[in-house]
Amino acid sequence: MSELDNKINEHFSGLVVRKDLVKAVKGNAIVPSYVLEYLLGQYCATSDEASIQSGIETVKEILRKHYVHRNESGLVKSITKEKGRHKVIDKISVSLNDKIDMYEATFANLGISKVIVDSDTIKKHPKLLVGGVWCISDVEYEFTEDKNACPWLLSSIKPIQLSSFDFDGYLSARQKFTTDEWIDLLITSIGFNPEMFGKRSKLLQLIRLIPFCERNYNLIELGPKGTGKSHIYSEFSPHGILISGGEVTVPKLFVNNSNGKLGLVGYWDAVAFDEFAGKGKKVDKALVDIMKNYMANKSFSRGVETLGAEASIAFVGNTQHNLPYMLKHTDLFDELPEKYYDSAFLDRLHFYIPGWEVDIIRGEMFSSGYGFVVDYLAEILRSLRSHDFSQKYTEHFTLSKDISTRDKDGINKTFSGLMKILYPSGEATKEEMEEILRFSIEGRKRVKDQVMRIDPTFEPVRFGYSAGAGSLIPVKTLEEEQYPQYYRSKTTTESNENEEPSGDTDKTETKTDEKQKAKEEPTEKHVTFSENQRGVSFDTLLGPYLKNAGKIVITDPYIRLFFQVRNLMEFLETVAKVKQDEDEVAVHLITVEDDFKGPQQLEQFQKMQDTCAPIGIQFTWEFDVSNTIHARHIVTDTGWKILLDRGLDIFQHYEMNDTFAIANRLQKHRQCKAFEVTYLKTLSE
Repeated sequence: MSELDNKINEHFSGLVVRKDLVKAVKGNAIVPSYVLEYLLGQYCATSDEASIQSGIETVKEILRKHYVHRNESGLVKSITKEKGRHKVIDKISVSLNDKIDMYEATFANLGISKVIVDSDTIKKHPKLLVGGVWCISDVEYEFTEDKNACPWLLSSIKPIQLSSFDFDGYLSARQKFTTDEWIDLLITSIGFNPEMFGKRSKLLQLIRLIPFCERNYNLIELGPKGTGKSHIYSEFSPHGILISGGEVTVPKLFVNNSNGKLGLVGYWDAVAFDEFAGKGKKVDKALVDIMKNYMANKSFSRGVETLGAEASIAFVGNTQHNLPYMLKHTDLFDELPEKYYDSAFLDRLHFYIPGWEVDIIRGEMFSSGYGFVVDYLAEILRSLRSHDFSQKYTEHFTLSKDISTRDKDGINKTFSGLMKILYPSGEATKEEMEEILRFSIEGRKRVKDQVMRIDPTFEPVRFGYSAGAGSLIPVKTLEEEQYPQYYRSKTTTESNENEEPSGDTDKTETKTDEKQKAKEEPTEKHVTFSENQRGVSFDTLLGPYLKNAGKIVITDPYIRLFFQVRNLMEFLETVAKVKQDEDEVAVHLITVEDDFKGPQQLEQFQKMQDTCAPIGIQFTWEFDVSNTIHARHIVTDTGWKILLDRGLDIFQHYEMNDTFAIANRLQKHRQCKAFEVTYLKTLSE
């Protein structure tokens, strides 16, 4: 186990489970992760390997005997009839039969219905009435001559969720972890390997948890397929429900006026709309109007009566176009159904998760380390719904005066949610608060900027904050920094496209050529790149500064592991592109020999030397035996010194071994780590 795994087991003994065990026990059972982890938490919440293996077998046996597969429902019914009683794990929903004044249960997989349920059970577990709940229940069979009577009886029922927890113990144990350790624990708890994500990507994953800990939080995530957008809402918590965006009605979501029955928002903490995008989808306008009122005021009307609810709403859907296409030709909400493509509706969203920044889920991204039993974390988050940290940042920071009340609400609710997730005691440093405040502002700014493209009547807003009496610190979205040429209103773009060219065309083209040439000329500067930014490559980052060089010296102590050596090989490819065919370039590497993989390191360097020699690149290397080098830089004999705070290691994890992965072939389609580059002009050697 890793050091963090040991620490997790020490401070949360009995409340954590090894995340790869879910796959080990799931088999072909179509059952949410929180159900499996509930069982694993009973028998495998330990670090002792023998106990884990014994617990796995126990859980498998429980699933084999008691989980109802649809295709085996007949067998389970037979077993129940012969034994008279049988324990089953199934999803149970209940409805009121007003003709006989009785509650009747339906078992989703077992396929039986009209099972009588007493009123006390409904009072204890009202969610049985909406959406259904996974339960462990005892079912009895008692045949009767009465044709109207159901032979099936429900003798006991236990929803699969944690019965109690120590919240103060949770807060106390949190203090034992650094912020980075805590974030890694949370990422592992939702099933991912934290080593595969950068800090920004981890925060984007954790934003998905806010609907479970923040009341009336309105979240949207649009992005490519396969990024796990709906997973959290279907698998993570027994307090959330995932519904198809096209299947919901006003009575189902809010209230049935005919019988007064509350809808989903009255019973669930988080209601998520899956497959929300799709221009051709038919949507009830009445639903959109009621939803607008609910999202803004936390209430909805039933006839003359106004009702309130606390459910957060999340919208998740797929986009058909890439980010620059949407920014240039449409907007980031363009995929939504027509009735939802409404500035008044969209302005009620608190945060827009940029789904194009979230990696498509790959096998190596899943965790095998220790994380919370998700049901435990779900209960903790639910208890945090009664806390409010939205004003914590006001001790140090003030939002821009331009920011409206609705914008401020979105920022405050996101800030509060992230505080609850990362700093549940409410204690965080000024720097930690500033980080999540900037993140909160960015998510709301993404919403507002797109709303202004759709509806020009919205006033422009300067999103930013100030510290004390200091000047305003502006906040930009990542796509605004990455594609500034497209990040403007659609009306401006269209008017510019319709304008006739004026003046002398030759002069215009000459000016354009001069600007382009000046842009390509290397100059002294300092450049900062954000995490998850795309469009960066060695060709654009370093190429102009390597032209005409006869000698290049790279100093980087971390050219040891395979991916680091591969980065070096790609650097040599850039050298090959910018040099003239008839020229020769000497590239010398100063690095440190790896303690464990030194022979492989030497073998890889030798191969690079052999393959580069025929094209005029003389690659050599030396190991710094003192092991004292820390700075990473590139120096050329043309007088340029390039300071790279991360060296050549600027890219996040990608499909390195997949020939057909575009990120493997082209650097500009990879996501970056956060890094900085400084270009200095020195005296030529």
